[in-house]
Amino acid sequence: ARVSWFDPQVGRKQNALADLIRELETAIKNNELCLFYQPKVNMATGQVLGLEALLRWQHPERGLVPPGQFLPQLEQHPFSITVGNWVIETAVAQLLAWQARGTSMRISINVNALQLLDSDFVKILEQQLRRHPELNPGNLDLEILESAAISDINRAAEVLRECQNLGIGVSLDDFGTGYAALEYLKRLPAETLKIDQTFIREMHRDSGDRAIVRGIIGLADAFGFGVIAEGVETEKQGCMLIELGCPNAQGYHIAKPMPAEMVEDWVAGWQPPLTWQRYSFDLQETLTT
Repeated sequence: ARVSWFDPQVGRKQNALADLIRELETAIKNNELCLFYQPKVNMATGQVLGLEALLRWQHPERGLVPPGQFLPQLEQHPFSITVGNWVIETAVAQLLAWQARGTSMRISINVNALQLLDSDFVKILEQQLRRHPELNPGNLDLEILESAAISDINRAAEVLRECQNLGIGVSLDDFGTGYAALEYLKRLPAETLKIDQTFIREMHRDSGDRAIVRGIIGLADAFGFGVIAEGVETEKQGCMLIELGCPNAQGYHIAKPMPAEMVEDWVAGWQPPLTWQRYSFDLQETLTT
């Protein structure tokens, strides 16, 4: 007494997802997953503020696979929590390796909604900190998508507060692309807003994008957040951000994501473009006269 429908396209997607999960299970066992690191800097002073950990898959046949080719398919699947926990463990191990060589770094990791709201999420962080008491929890930062945080605002706020109580930092990633009301912004215990790169890319040509960037910087200031811009790809974008009051940024014009073994040499040799240094100096001179 019923009719059942079978959609071949849905069936193909489910089969593809099952195959992907099996491949990734093997990848974790065979150490095929790795983290690349993209620096976050103060464009005016040259200070390196930290690094964003970005997942890569060193596939034995396909070569280096970027996350966009496999993470979106996992977004709503519990296996994404397994991958997320692997990222936490790997980032902590890398922090300890740098610390043992006398290098202090801060690593931010991306956390999706399923992982953030998982009942074991805070426990896993606590276990990592107990296992490694020499680790400074302030060197670990969680980047939460705005949309992930507002899917269950009360639970998300509670989890983020628990993370902050452990000494771990919290940033709202890709800010401005979701639908969060200002009330949500007030309720979420974060320290930093990350301006999405879609607004940075055209801000020198699009007055609307420029106004959004200016508005986010103003919101961050009003709520007491730090602010950092993603996707800086030209010197001109950097100059505009410095002028708008956002000298903190990351992007290809600063550095592309790199393997861990390249980070220390990059940090030792990093200097901001002279244009940014001069622009910042001239701006300070203007403000003080």
